[in-house]
Amino acid sequence: MADDHAAALTQIEIDQRVFDLYDEYCHGKMERRDFLAKAAVMVAGGLAMAQALLPRYAAAQTVSFTDERIKARYVNYPSPGGNSGTMRGYLVQPAGTGPFPVVLVVHENRGLNPYIEDVARRCAIAGFMALAPDGLFPAGGYPGNDDDGRTLQSGLDQGKLRVDMLNSAKFLKAHATSNGKLGITGFCWGGSTTNWLAATLGGEVKAAAPYYGAAAATETVPAIRAALVAHYAENDAGINGTRPGYEAALKASGARFDMHVYPGTQHGFHNNSTPRYQEAAANLSWQRTMALFKAELA
Repeated sequence: MADDHAAALTQIEIDQRVFDLYDEYCHGKMERRDFLAKAAVMVAGGLAMAQALLPRYAAAQTVSFTDERIKARYVNYPSPGGNSGTMRGYLVQPAGTGPFPVVLVVHENRGLNPYIEDVARRCAIAGFMALAPDGLFPAGGYPGNDDDGRTLQSGLDQGKLRVDMLNSAKFLKAHATSNGKLGITGFCWGGSTTNWLAATLGGEVKAAAPYYGAAAATETVPAIRAALVAHYAENDAGINGTRPGYEAALKASGARFDMHVYPGTQHGFHNNSTPRYQEAAANLSWQRTMALFKAELA
């Protein structure tokens, strides 16, 4: 009964202190048992609030993996300089022969979980061929749960992990079914990586839509040539602290960009597998992302 009650809790019923604690847990600063224990003593009903925030992926799927509008498969490809020299990703394209504009979908700090795969399918039904790489492939792949995924990802060489994402972007852009125009989106760690890839790949990236991602290093910002639409949660102090400097650097370099802060939202508001999800903000941000990609990649 406790689990059923937890699942039924909505965002407005969860204390902000528990959201903040969950953010620490999500970013690897504590184990699940510590998160649950601290929430339980922090506020009345805190354990149920904490349990409600744990992801429920089966209920969050929006596009079936058997949807007839798409073709999906897992692919392996070379990744020189990465964590193992080889990468694996979830490649989803619209039904048809293409060529298609392409979008790299970069996961959070826990590998290629079902939510990220669903985002790739959402891209495909919008007309894009999407690749969602699994940064955990060199460590055996996404293990089926976020706790172990987070541990595996933190144990990888982080520089080589970024190289694996870089090679994934290059593989996708050069794919035989690609029209050669590359967009990138990503969430949390993937949002930060989206900013990094836009700076690292320069003119090879036409459009980038990072979600609550830390800014690219200031000295690299002049290399960004992509049109950028960045999405931020209102209640996300750590990430938002990097925004003013990023905005100033983008303005100074003459970049084309928009930054949107969504009122009343938490870090992770686009992820519809937990109560941090806010439907209105998620839908609006996705409309803006798709409009960017359609304008720049088609």
